[in-house]
Parts: sequence; C-alpha cells; structure tokens
Amino acid sequence: MGMFDMMGMMGKVKEMQSKMLEVKEGLVKITAEGEAGAGMVRAVANGNNQLVKIEIDHTLMTADDREMLQDLIVAAANIALQNVANKAAEELKKSTEGLLPNIPGMDLSSLMGGK
Repeated sequence: MGMFDMMGMMGKVKEMQSKMLEVKEGLVKITAEGEAGAGMVRAVANGNNQLVKIEIDHTLMTADDREMLQDLIVAAANIALQNVANKAAEELKKSTEGLLPNIPGMDLSSLMGGK
C-alpha cells in the first residue's frame, strides 16, 4: 500500500469517525421499551443506555408489593435497555454501511468507545 493510499484510508477513517459521532448523537432519539409483570411496569430507554421513563401501575403502589415492584422495575428496565441496544446496533449498521470495506475482525463498537 503506497503512501497515497494510506492518506486516502486515513481520510476514510476520519469520515467514518465523524459519521459515527453523528450516529452516536442520534442514538438519544432512538427509544425502546420493556415491560414486566404483564405490562404493570414499563420502562423506556434511549440509545445512550439511559432510562428515560418508568411507568408503574397504581395497583402496585402498596407496601406489600414493594419487593415485587422493585424486581419488576429492574426487569422492565433491563428489557428496555436490551431492546434499545438492538435497535441502536441496527441503526449503526444502516448508517455506516458502505463507508468502509467490511474488514473482518474490525469491531465498529470499539470505534464508538463501546464496551
């Protein structure tokens, strides 16, 4: 690979990174929800792995149900986070398609500063 190609490749990587940044900012707009206890607890998360909303059915607001309620909130939140992670990954794949050749072993999420 000549020096010139290397420069071209670097340009592509820069373009890719700014595209990723753009996509990452867009992730806040992606939301998904999860529910537990047959919909009695609902959680909404965004593509930045933040919970943005928790809805709890008023019938669960009794002292007796406290522990169950806590479990349901955790369950709903985890489902919402899992769902939004899947949506965000899809979105990422779509918006970065064709930017760089698919290099085996190159993990896009590492560019995102993901886990």
